[in-house]
Amino acid sequence: MAEMPPELGGVWKRVVVVGGGVAGSLIAKSLQFIGDVTLIDTKEYFEIPWASLRSMVEPSFAERSIIYHKDYLTNGRLVVSKAIDISNSQVLTADGRQISYDYLVIATGHNDSSPETRSERLKEYQADNEEIKSADSILIVGGGPTGVELSAEIAVDFPDKKVTLVHQGSRLLEFIGPKAGNKTLEWLKSKRVEVKLEQSIDLDKSSEARKTYVTKSGERIKADCLFLCTGKPPGSEWLEETFLKNNIDGFGRLKVDEYMRVKGYKNIFAIGDITDVKENKQGYLAQKHALIAAKNLKLMMSGGKENKMAIYKPSSVKVLVSLGRHDAVAQYRLTTLIGLVPGLIKSKDLFVGKLRKQLGLDPRVVIS
Repeated sequence: MAEMPPELGGVWKRVVVVGGGVAGSLIAKSLQFIGDVTLIDTKEYFEIPWASLRSMVEPSFAERSIIYHKDYLTNGRLVVSKAIDISNSQVLTADGRQISYDYLVIATGHNDSSPETRSERLKEYQADNEEIKSADSILIVGGGPTGVELSAEIAVDFPDKKVTLVHQGSRLLEFIGPKAGNKTLEWLKSKRVEVKLEQSIDLDKSSEARKTYVTKSGERIKADCLFLCTGKPPGSEWLEETFLKNNIDGFGRLKVDEYMRVKGYKNIFAIGDITDVKENKQGYLAQKHALIAAKNLKLMMSGGKENKMAIYKPSSVKVLVSLGRHDAVAQYRLTTLIGLVPGLIKSKDLFVGKLRKQLGLDPRVVIS
């Protein structure tokens, strides 16, 4: 560990971060030379989530977007396990460790079933890619950003494949304005993607072995492979029997104040998709949570006054949804754009190089 900063008066404050996603990784990296930081995550790596769909059509892309925690967390501890309980001073993990804290940051995002090791995750992308390449027809369920981006990635890289997108809503990308959804629908149709709105797949009546999927209305869709791109519940289940259970709202999210602290607690923060902040759940906003919380933790750990703490102001000014390698749809406060111009901002590298630099890593490096 590095030498203690003099402003801490010779006392390393113990900071435990639970969850190593977009928000958790950034705050752990930001605080590792300020306090005694422990990151608890179910995986040995951090994955840039918005790069995952490109990795399905180009597995080598994942070499840059899946990053060992140890590569950026050079002055903190990593515990690869699942947090299963907390007290007002400790976190209990599934492997039996009790990790004490002075400050706790909860950043468990959404429930995820990713494998523990980086090599296993890379193999998953290779398997997905082989399934896509061997299929003539592909069914994608879910018309949110994940389903739309996957449909676009496949349509652009494999234009000869029949792609069907089924969405139970009345329009695509319902979390943003109708103009963006309508423009995206027309773009997908121009790439020969068949979009079925106000439909859902009845998995009980479908047969993966027969490659036949049945909609709730009884329509049969033939597809060689299926990808479910529906939403995941917040990762708060492990907190439901803890002293924070009354701080979980009806959607499974933690209630936070303007300083990104769990309401009613001065030393417990929550950041990212796990929070009840009234805004779209997007990666760049989760990073903003992390930076505000890190600033406030640094202030508190150095004995600063609460009235000097930074306030987080919810914002959903811009939304960028990638459409393959060159195009994107962008919604800003006053306008909606689609095509090459917004694509230049996001779609080529999907901000992977930018985030790697933010973590102090070479934006170009490929780890074998």
